[in-house]
Amino acid sequence: MGAVVRWWTRFSSLLMLTGVTLGVAWIVRETNGAGIRELYRVVTLPIYGGANNTDQLIQARTWELEQRLAEVQSQNDQLRQLLNIPQVKQNKAVVARVIGRSADHWWQQVLLNQGSREGLAQGAVVLASGGVVGRITSITPNTSRILLLTDPSSRVGVVVGRTRQMGILRGQLGNKAVLEFFDKDPKVQPQDAVLTSELSSLFPAGLPVGVIESVDLSDPTRPHAIVQLAAPVDRLEWVQVMVNGQSSQTTLTPSP
Repeated sequence: MGAVVRWWTRFSSLLMLTGVTLGVAWIVRETNGAGIRELYRVVTLPIYGGANNTDQLIQARTWELEQRLAEVQSQNDQLRQLLNIPQVKQNKAVVARVIGRSADHWWQQVLLNQGSREGLAQGAVVLASGGVVGRITSITPNTSRILLLTDPSSRVGVVVGRTRQMGILRGQLGNKAVLEFFDKDPKVQPQDAVLTSELSSLFPAGLPVGVIESVDLSDPTRPHAIVQLAAPVDRLEWVQVMVNGQSSQTTLTPSP
């Protein structure tokens, strides 16, 4: 018995190591090494997990900066287009940003982040890329409220560039407006440009307003055309407010 104990004491560690080795070899063979790979992942997670998290943070930050850069580039393009409007180049103008717009009055008015402290005044003309969008109807030191051309109460004296036919542009809650002619038989056609008229006391003459889309002469008492507005009134972000050339409120009415 003593010999057995001595033998076990001498070789037990070797036998246990051999058993563990054989067991591991069997597991590797049966699982194609998946168990070893999982064990390696668990052991090395504290070492490499931090690096993976850092990579994810870097990727997220990079994406955020790319989105900000795209937004800045978009704003830069809009401002460049505003500065290229000929009428703006000839007059003093203030760049303003749209900071308020109600869903219930989307086509009627917007609020700007500039006011009387920047030299703006009631009646000042507002333009966006493409052409006229409206005029200031109320003002505070730091904000201005704009009545848009698309408001049903808006009335603007306009002229058709090709034929010089005059009329009144009336808003109708959308990117298109109605042009009511003074003449009973206006010589106009689709694609004719529409500009602000010299007879308008609200807007300087020659500002781009839109393009005639269709003409309706079926009612001789009310010849009119549908005008596609030149400025993107539905998605205004930046505008130019003309400081010069403001005027009093006077309304023109088509002759019966």
